[in-house]
Amino acid sequence: MTGREKSKQAAGSNEQLLGKSLYFLLAIVLLAAITAASIAIGSRQVEIQDIFSGLRGSAQTIEEAAVVRRIMRTFLAILTGAALALSGALMQGLTRNPLADPGILGVNAGASLAVVIGIAFFGITAADTFIWMAILGASITAALVYALGSSGPDGTSPLKLALAGAAVSIALSSIITAILLPRVDIAGGVRAWLVGGVGGATPDGIVYIVPFLTVGVLLSAVSAWRLNALALGDRLARGLGENLVVARLLAAAAGIVLCAAATAACGPIAFVGLVVPHVCRTLFGTDHRWLLPFCAVFGACFLVAADIVGRVVARPTEIEVGIIAAFLGAPFFIWIVRQNKVRQL
Repeated sequence: MTGREKSKQAAGSNEQLLGKSLYFLLAIVLLAAITAASIAIGSRQVEIQDIFSGLRGSAQTIEEAAVVRRIMRTFLAILTGAALALSGALMQGLTRNPLADPGILGVNAGASLAVVIGIAFFGITAADTFIWMAILGASITAALVYALGSSGPDGTSPLKLALAGAAVSIALSSIITAILLPRVDIAGGVRAWLVGGVGGATPDGIVYIVPFLTVGVLLSAVSAWRLNALALGDRLARGLGENLVVARLLAAAAGIVLCAAATAACGPIAFVGLVVPHVCRTLFGTDHRWLLPFCAVFGACFLVAADIVGRVVARPTEIEVGIIAAFLGAPFFIWIVRQNKVRQL
């Protein structure tokens, strides 16, 4: 390669870096705008002075209290949306499976079952314990789905993993129903949680999940370049000096922790981890060093926007964000299945 060619390559790399940095800044601006809209818009009409009072933490009137609740639920939606989108991107990169998503692979259902078992049989009520139960359930379910999807002479395929995840998810959901049917004392609250929503956000609940989300984000950052190596195939990745076992364990741990923490806080919310990574991959490319940050920001945008829609379309009541996300994500899932590229990323 001549000096002129190297200079052109460096200039192109710098231009690409500048372009993606600008797009990321615009994504942050978009998130800020959606956050402001979430605080201002809801099932109850509020005045501008109520918004400023709520931002100061004052809740002297019903309207000001509504603004304070919106701030809490918006912050929780930002954290949860970012976590679920990151988890989906990690699972897709790890399995090289465009259908991978915490909901479709049954990880959400495993975390939910573990929490329900903790409530029903062990009387667990502490939010921090919910997270540990969710991590345990998500880990066991992820291992089970991968084992089922890898069985057979043909090995792992995206469709087999999706089918295994769907079967395990249905089975676990049936177990949850069987546990809740005779337990009228807990059934109402747990069923409301199983729908998936951010309306019950509290400062304590947010504080409990932040350390787990922080660990998940740090593991994601460490996994980014390793996922780029895995995308080249096992042989090339190994030739580049990558330890495949360590790379997969780091990415899997990050995805499970992020999904479990989000599920423990809000209940199972599906399709965020499917839709957002696909959109970001189409717009910004497959380099996980950029893909993961974009997924985090756009995942937050998606869930906050879905929460706004749920509050507006059913005034004076609201529709939980888990229902809105499923309504938007299900057609997208069908579209992906019909694409020829479903075999692998």
